[in-house]
Amino acid sequence: MQCPVETSLNIIGGKWKGIIIYRLLNGKKRFNELRREMPRITHRMLTLQLRELENDNIVKRTVYAEVPPKVEYELTEFGMSIKPIIVALLDWGKIVRKNESK
Repeated sequence: MQCPVETSLNIIGGKWKGIIIYRLLNGKKRFNELRREMPRITHRMLTLQLRELENDNIVKRTVYAEVPPKVEYELTEFGMSIKPIIVALLDWGKIVRKNESK
């Protein structure tokens, strides 16, 4: 049986998922908005990470029947449950930066 920490990290681990979740904490975003906010992620990697987060019920993808098609991503209710953890990581990251600059 997997440790609960391992289960959690399997869902949100990796270089980009936590950042994607962080960027979606304040509401819906379109794909290109996310790309602009994360200029070092490739188109392909963002697509893959969003799909995985969608499969894990962290992110909801909404497609609007428009021309050109409009697609928005947002955190699900379950995805929002990770907000305190992401905020704690943000705060801890600030402490790490401060310690590195000493």
